[in-house]
Amino acid sequence: MSPKHPALSPEQKKELSEIALRIVQPGKGILAADESVGTMGSRLKRINVENTEENRRAFRDLLFSSDAALNKHIGGVILFDETVYQKSRNDIPFPKVLKDLGIVVGIKVDKGTASLAGTDGETTTQGLDGLAERCAQYKKDGADFAKWRCVLKISDSAPSSSAIYENANVLARYASICQQNGLVPIVEPEILSDGDHDLQRCQYETEKVLSAVYAALIQHHVYLEGTLLKPNMVTGGQSCPQKFTPEEVAMATVTALRRTVPAAVPGICFLSGGQSEEEASLNLNAMNRCSLGRPWRLSFSYGRALQASALAAWLGKAENEKAAQEAFLKRAQINSQASLGQYVPQGSSDSVASQSLFQPSYSY
Repeated sequence: MSPKHPALSPEQKKELSEIALRIVQPGKGILAADESVGTMGSRLKRINVENTEENRRAFRDLLFSSDAALNKHIGGVILFDETVYQKSRNDIPFPKVLKDLGIVVGIKVDKGTASLAGTDGETTTQGLDGLAERCAQYKKDGADFAKWRCVLKISDSAPSSSAIYENANVLARYASICQQNGLVPIVEPEILSDGDHDLQRCQYETEKVLSAVYAALIQHHVYLEGTLLKPNMVTGGQSCPQKFTPEEVAMATVTALRRTVPAAVPGICFLSGGQSEEEASLNLNAMNRCSLGRPWRLSFSYGRALQASALAAWLGKAENEKAAQEAFLKRAQINSQASLGQYVPQGSSDSVASQSLFQPSYSY
């Protein structure tokens, strides 16, 4: 029986579904270029580049203008508020640059985390106030999807039930508001890799979190065909003494997803969670070669794991721009192959691609 008060019209559902499918077409994933001013500043600091608006703009311009065929590998790009209103060196707004390439424009809409009292340092995510108005404006300004990150952690007492259900409901409210304003919501319940937990513990907690998230999305009448999921991969904690192979990570991750994520969801775009560029690619590739059935497309939504080599090659110097663009395109191509289960490493990867990108209690 249909609901008495449908949340979305058939036309709205059709648009949302088509946008979601465009982003995760076979061989395509997402570039997460939604770092805040502070987060981008910390990355620029590592290459001794001043954190100015022009330097941030220049690096984004470098990525977005790297190749006319970028849309073969990248289906969507998540922007930060500042970036939506910046322009290329040719004075073209970034959303138009991306749309002209056939890439879907996204926007980070959350306002960061806030502490949950009575928990072991757990958090919820802020930004629901005024979200509908912000979504409506971003839609006018060229965005067709949005991203909202909730953060959970694994410890002796976490994730707690209160943190799991609070964040699930926040994600559901965000998703509903986005859809009402024509934006496909990326639902991101990230379990941090901080800690010494093993693969089995991470799988158990991931299943609990995702089960709660989808229960909340359904209760809030979110149209699942017009959403994407951005979860953590199931991995051991950074301090876990045991190291797990890509095949073990793939089996644990796909098993957790099969138990919790409805087949109606068109795509799952993993975050890299501080893995090295190469590790993130190998794990994604193994998932797409896994023997278990996968009703959704498994792809990527990487920030650090798509940009680290490019930043290291660029160093803020105009003469290094081409080398930085080539490094970025190489990672985009590799992850495109991994999303199809077709990545075959050629010898040993370079030192930058193999370097861990983990940061404790990572925030954007």
